[in-house]
Amino acid sequence: MSKPVLAVVGRPNVGKSTIFNRLIGERLSIVEDKPGVTRDRIYSSAEWLHHQFFIIDTGGIEMTDEPLLTQMRMQAELAVDEADVICFVVDGRQGMTSADEEVARLLQRSNKDVIVAVNKMDDHSMHEKIYEFYSLGIGDVYPVSGSHGLGFGDLLDAACSMFPLDADDPYEEDTIRMSLIGRPNVGKSSLVNAILGEERVIVSSIPGTTRDAVDTPFTKEDQDYVVIDTAGMRKKGKVYESTEKYSVLRALKAIDRSDVVLMVLDGEEGIIEQDKKIAGYAHEAGRAVVIVVNKWDAVEKDDKTMNEFEEKIRGEFQYMDYAPIVFLSAKTKQKLHNLLPVVKEVSESQNMRIKTNVLNDVIVDAVTSNPTPVGHSGRRLRINYATQVSVAPPTFVLFVNDPELMHFSYRRYIENNLRRAFGFVGTPIRILERKKSD
Repeated sequence: MSKPVLAVVGRPNVGKSTIFNRLIGERLSIVEDKPGVTRDRIYSSAEWLHHQFFIIDTGGIEMTDEPLLTQMRMQAELAVDEADVICFVVDGRQGMTSADEEVARLLQRSNKDVIVAVNKMDDHSMHEKIYEFYSLGIGDVYPVSGSHGLGFGDLLDAACSMFPLDADDPYEEDTIRMSLIGRPNVGKSSLVNAILGEERVIVSSIPGTTRDAVDTPFTKEDQDYVVIDTAGMRKKGKVYESTEKYSVLRALKAIDRSDVVLMVLDGEEGIIEQDKKIAGYAHEAGRAVVIVVNKWDAVEKDDKTMNEFEEKIRGEFQYMDYAPIVFLSAKTKQKLHNLLPVVKEVSESQNMRIKTNVLNDVIVDAVTSNPTPVGHSGRRLRINYATQVSVAPPTFVLFVNDPELMHFSYRRYIENNLRRAFGFVGTPIRILERKKSD
């Protein structure tokens, strides 16, 4: 099941962004940024007391040409569509306003769980001001201070208690779940249709655990797959036309449920900055990735075109150099037959387990060829032994004398040696250092 979504909504100037920053701050465990991956401030993946979830900040929507009331209505509608739980932020110092009541009415009609965060309650003597907000009738009220970080434990406890419970996975364990991500108009829907149209062996169309993606199971050469199509937007109209950034959340939810992510590029238009942002979501999530260059039939080519395009991809997606590249055309089905074998290969790599003795032989050989670095203190890093602790993505723990002595370049060197020894095509590798006494 996809991670639940907590949306932060409210009228302007009540402190939504401050609260959003607090919610993704030091008291929460956040997936850290990776080199070369840029992030959009409108969302974050977070964890509170073992509950993992997404947070979206409606304050980040840019609709400066719209009247104030229209902005609030659009924000509330987006929250209704995307969220499992809504955090409605109001200004405790200013008190309840007609604008708050307007947003509350919209949220009430949504039948979504709502918690009311009364912001700017900087000390306990101000808490009596929260009671008027109970008259909104949409949820429990919690005093918080975004600027001082007060009250967020109770607020998050309440939000997490409202998240939906995990549903049973309807698919067999060896089913490969793959989603397609990419900016609009790169041909994601066409590619889904091309993949499914080749064999026409769809068992059924099962509504996905996300509200806007549809899971389509099919079988190819005795391998079961599920395509999670994120290309279609459930709600049309000016709300989404004005807030394209919210397509990010759909991609995140689909990635979260996937084993393999197909990052679709437009062969005609080439690579733009948005492509790198979108690909970064899959990389951060630790999913196996295949880079798909679509519309290859429409590209004027010579014998150097494909190699030049591949070099450009490697230059722009340096943090994802493990991802194989497939050139195809969803429209003409040119080279489409190459795609699923690659998907199967990267799925196997993502779930590969290495025996501890074989793993340590590779580590010893790597250290022998290139000795470990010496820190500023004059101490040399010593790797005592290594073990694999999980798959999807393959994750290794190196037990060392001092984790602080591990330079990122040497970690990268170890990763490269693991890839040379075992392949790990299409999947990121995570390497963690632990002090041996731990």
